[in-house]
Amino acid sequence: MGREVRLARPAHRVVSLVPSESETVVMLGALDRLVGRTDYCVEPRGVIEGVPTVGGTKDARIADVIARAPDLVLVNQEENTPQIVRALEAASITTHVSFPKTVEDAALLVREIATMLGIDLACDAITTMDAQLEEARARRAARAPVRVFCPIWMDPLMTIHGETFLSDALDLAGGVNVFADRPRRYPLAADLGAREALPASAIAGRDTRYPRVTLEEVAARAPALIVLPDEPHPFDAKDARVFSAIEGARVIFVSGRDLSWYSPRMGQGVLAIADALDAYRG
Repeated sequence: MGREVRLARPAHRVVSLVPSESETVVMLGALDRLVGRTDYCVEPRGVIEGVPTVGGTKDARIADVIARAPDLVLVNQEENTPQIVRALEAASITTHVSFPKTVEDAALLVREIATMLGIDLACDAITTMDAQLEEARARRAARAPVRVFCPIWMDPLMTIHGETFLSDALDLAGGVNVFADRPRRYPLAADLGAREALPASAIAGRDTRYPRVTLEEVAARAPALIVLPDEPHPFDAKDARVFSAIEGARVIFVSGRDLSWYSPRMGQGVLAIADALDAYRG
């Protein structure tokens, strides 16, 4: 799930370079400890705006992070860069690196952040999250799953492998990711089926969880539902018209934050996606 950090005492000055984790700190009741965030850490709106920003997730200003004198910096293996992590560690700043690939991973991460902050694991944010996730599990068990295609980018067309938080959240909401077994292949021509893929030994260390696919490949997987989130790519009506050409598939729009943010409100988000899938079922 990520690199564990053990602190001698609860963190009191936290810089978060991850939007979901900034929201987590606030939802755990520790807004007063959040002394820095990125430009993309915008939730909860109306609450977090007063926290100073230190740049983007990929280009955080290390000097500004250091100036905030944090005793803990929250980063993510996927959202932030190895260069950022190395720079923070070179400055002897305690750095927690997360990498949740499932809803369960994310729920454990919320607890881990709470522990690093010295916050009771029985707090309202965590108990509410747990109850919502349990409700989602019960709903998932009582319904026939829907075959779903969920793109994350339009040009090039990209989607998600099963080893992603997004895919697992979709599954919990009642959707079967039709590309769960499809890794990204290298080079690009191989990913699009135009040549042989490089062997695993030649791509060691590369992320294979976000394949590029063709519309023909999507149609061949026969999804019943095309789920279009509004982030990271803001899918719109023009995109929907492209996918509506796939026989037998219906197109719906959902909140990207409901689908991909792994803060304590992930339970609420999964239930919102489940509601959208239930509306499709009629």
